Parts: sequence; C-alpha cells; structure tokens
Amino acid sequence: MTMKPKAKKFRIRRPDTAAAARPEEVPEAAPAKPEGLPRFAKTASGEAKAQTPSDAAPKSGTTDIEAIRSEGLTGRQLRLARRVAQKHGLEPASDYDAVRLLRARGIDPFRRSTMLELVVPETAAGDAGQGGGTAAQAAVPAVQPDGCKPGTQLPQTVPAGKTNLPSTQTASPAERRAAEIMKIQQELAKRRRKKMALLLTRLAFFVLLPTLIAGYYFYVVATPMYATKSEFLILKAENSASSMGSLFSGTQFATNQDAIAVQSYLMSKDAMLRLDRDEGFRSHYQQEWIDPIQRLDEDASTEDAFAVYERNIDIGYDPTEGVVKMEIQAADPETAARFSRALIGYAEDRVDNLSLRKRSNAVTDAEVGLEEAQAERQDAQEKLVRLQQQGSVIDPEGRIAALRTQISNIEVQLQEKRLTLQALLDNARPNSSRVEGARGDVRRLEALLEDLNAQMNTATTGEDSLAEKAVQIQLAQADLATRDLMLQTALERLEQARRDADSQARYLTTSVEPVASEDPSYPRSFENTILAFLIFSGIYLMISLTASILREQVSS
Repeated sequence: MTMKPKAKKFRIRRPDTAAAARPEEVPEAAPAKPEGLPRFAKTASGEAKAQTPSDAAPKSGTTDIEAIRSEGLTGRQLRLARRVAQKHGLEPASDYDAVRLLRARGIDPFRRSTMLELVVPETAAGDAGQGGGTAAQAAVPAVQPDGCKPGTQLPQTVPAGKTNLPSTQTASPAERRAAEIMKIQQELAKRRRKKMALLLTRLAFFVLLPTLIAGYYFYVVATPMYATKSEFLILKAENSASSMGSLFSGTQFATNQDAIAVQSYLMSKDAMLRLDRDEGFRSHYQQEWIDPIQRLDEDASTEDAFAVYERNIDIGYDPTEGVVKMEIQAADPETAARFSRALIGYAEDRVDNLSLRKRSNAVTDAEVGLEEAQAERQDAQEKLVRLQQQGSVIDPEGRIAALRTQISNIEVQLQEKRLTLQALLDNARPNSSRVEGARGDVRRLEALLEDLNAQMNTATTGEDSLAEKAVQIQLAQADLATRDLMLQTALERLEQARRDADSQARYLTTSVEPVASEDPSYPRSFENTILAFLIFSGIYLMISLTASILREQVSS
C-alpha cells in the first residue's frame, strides 16, 4: 500500500527578515543567557549552526520598536509573539513590545515551544545524534553554570573540533520514498529489458532462424517445378429404349459414380506403377539436378515413390459440374504434359472397363433367358400334342358341335314323322302299310336320337369327357402362346444386349487439353516463406502457452 507523503506547514516569512526573526534557541525557563555558552540556530538551508554570544549580539540588541516595525512582521507572527510573552509571564504594551521584551530575554518570539525541551543527557544525545534524530541537536551539562536555576536546560559547550550537527545528506521521508520508488522502477525496467532480450532471443532462435532457412530453401535451393493443368468429364451414351434411364443421361448425376471411381483409380498405386512402366515416372524424379527434398532416392521403395506421386499429382472432382480437374507437377514442362496425357488415357480405359463387365453380364443374362424361354415353349407344345393324342380328337369342341347339330336334325325329323303318323291315323280308313311305315320311321328316329344323346352325355360329363379335354387343350394352347411371347422377348433382349456390348456406353471427353507451361509454377517462394513463419510462430506460441500453464500449475 502506497501512502502519500504529508508535508508540514511552516510559518510564512519574508525572505529578507527570516534571519532577523529567528534568534538562537534558548530554554524557556532561562531568564538570561549566561555568557560563554554557545547558542544553536538554524540557517536558511535548515542546518543547525552553533553561535557564540558575539554572533547573536546584533539580533538580541535589536530592541527598538521602530526597528522592529521596519522588519515587516506579519499579524500572525505578532500574535504568536504576544502569546509567547504571556506564557513567559511578561506584560507587553503591544505586539511589537512583546517582540522586544522576548528578544531582550533571548527567547525566540515566533516559536510556540523550544526544541531544548526534548534534549536528553550527553550520552543519549550522542546516540540519538548518530541515528539522525532532530530532538538531540544539543546536550545538557551535568553541572549547571553559575546564576542559573536548578533544572534549567541550556545548550552544552561543544568541544573543540567536535560537532554534532544534523547531516546535510539526510533527506525527507518523501524524498527517501521517491528514491526507493525510483530504485524499484529501475529494477523493474532492468528486469523487463532482460526478459525482452530473452524473448527476442527465443523468437530469433525458434521462429526467425527456421523461417530464414525455409526462405533460403524456397528462393535458392528448391528446384522449379512446372505444372500442367487439364480437365475432362465422363458422358453417358444416349439410350432411347428406356425413357427413365435417359432422364438423367445429360446431367452429372448419370456419371457421378464413374467419375469418382476414375478419380480414385488415378490416385492409386496401380496408376502410379502403370505410369512408371509407360512413361518412366521414377527415373524422372531420380535425376541428380533435382534438390534433395524433392528428389526420389535410387533405392526408393514403392511407398516412397507413391508419396512423391501424391505430392506432385493433384486430382479433384467437382460434383456440381461433373468435371474432373487434374494438375501434374514435373521438373520439365514436356514431361508434365506427357504424364497428363498418359493419365487421361488411363482414365478412358478405366471408364470402358467399368461398363464392359456390365455389358458382358447383360449379354450372358439375355442368352440364359432365351434358353429358358425356348425350353418352356417346347414343354407347352408337347403338352398340347399329348392332350390331342389322348382324346383321339383333334377338335373336341367341333365334335360336340357336330353332335348337337345331328341331335337337332333328328329331333326335327322325328317331329315330322310323328306328325305324318298322326295324320294317317286321323283318316277314317287309314292305309295300314303307310301307317306301319310311319311308325317304323318314328321308332328308328327315336333310337337314333337316344344314341346321339348318349354320345352327347358321354362327351360333356365325366373325367374323360370331350368338354374336359377341350378345356385342357385350351389351357395348353394359352400356355403355348405365352411361351411364344416370352421367347420373342428374350430374343429381343439378347439382340439389344449384343448391340450394347458392341457399342461404347461411357465416353470421356477432354474439355481442357494438357499444354506444357513456359514458366515454373512452384515453389511459390514468398507465400511458402510466410506460411513457414506462421507455422513456426504458432508452434512457438503453443509451446510457450503450454509451458506457462504448467509453470503456473506447479507453482500453485
């Protein structure tokens, strides 16, 4: 807690009369100043100065009231002089007379109390004088001089060559406090400068130095890399046979899976190994003039080569547009363009292979379906032939219709014969021969009708009836017609599958052809240097924060 220094209030005097208004300090009880004893008075600088009677004579002799008036004393000083005079038992006629009487007795008229009241014996006064106290400025002699009352405290005679005065170097409490605060501030500033120097050292070692090394690599050591960009998209062949299948044929949703599959293939080890076999991928990146960081070792494994492949080949797919974007980096622009064209060819082959299996499976399935349809149609036809052979009637319905026609005709003839016989019997004298002939015809027609009815009953009732056989034959004919339709459909499916297998279902169209670049695209020296600075700064910041937190946890 900082406490503000409190300044003491001092009496206000005029500069020209300050020395005249302060005589030497004399004890209050001393009626007269013994001769031969030194007096102490404070100079303008605040130091206590021993005075002899001869030094104080001019001021103590100033008893003329007019001279006192000419000193220009203030009203407060005059009132203070009157109170001091009354305290000492004097009866002044005026304030100036009080000043005169007090000076005549050797008493400072402008002090409420004298400092000699706090004087201790000589031994204690010496100790107090060494400690810097202001109350022990003088010592009291053990033996009082002649003419003094017992108990009167007078200044002690200072031995020759020995002075016990306050030090001029002693500062006030405010000055000491200010000096201590200044010292603390200097120590804090020194500590801050030390910490700042350590911080700058750490930053230079952990951030600036790695950044300079990275910048030196990017600007001086790194081998320039040439980038070749290309774009291609996959289209689906138009198919008018299926309206729902051709609904999304013109959009990217129709080939979304194919494009993703092609992207995955181009970023795989299979594509890298194929590129190495065809175009010499490893040998290109194993050249000695490539910097050590980007160079591929002579005895590098497949994993190391694949890491270089992934670092120098960037392939992305945009699902909103259905475009596959590819960027290839190489130490030579022509090599980069050659690698790009080779990868585009691999992508086209992969697209064909993705749909080839599907087309082959479609042809195989169509052939199997055709064989099944043919076998089922043959079974239906054989069943129909067996039903027709079992009934010995090719057309049971026609046979039943013929029987119905014959029965109808016999019934008509029988009715006619019966009418003829009745007409003959209605005669008065019927011809017996004709009557017998008519009766014979009726009997024969009835017998024939019964036979026909028996055949008709046999054909329409029972398990082996013509009606049952007719129904079975109708079902067999319907089954045969269905198998014929299925066989026709299987034939059409087989023909369509063969046409699809012969044609290309997916097309890879190159929208941006790979062109060799004239200027190197990588490394981007400035951007990479700034990025390295940010990375090292972030790492240092994280480590510093972690260390500070751990230090705080340990200290707490």
